[in-house]
Amino acid sequence: MGNLTPREKEVMELMAQGRSNAAIAAQLFVTERAVAKHTSNIFGKLDLPPSDDDNRRVLAVLAYLDRG
Repeated sequence: MGNLTPREKEVMELMAQGRSNAAIAAQLFVTERAVAKHTSNIFGKLDLPPSDDDNRRVLAVLAYLDRG
């Protein structure tokens, strides 16, 4: 698993709080598109491929917490 950047860690923290991309974008003063890019990078770094059966946001938070 790759290391997350400081911004990706901020996005991850807000994801863990259950925030939507729009809410994360508003809090971090970035666009929703930027949040989507950060989220995609997080999924890649945590080896979470797209899935119709799993919620990758939840799995990302769990994987990140398990690493620490």
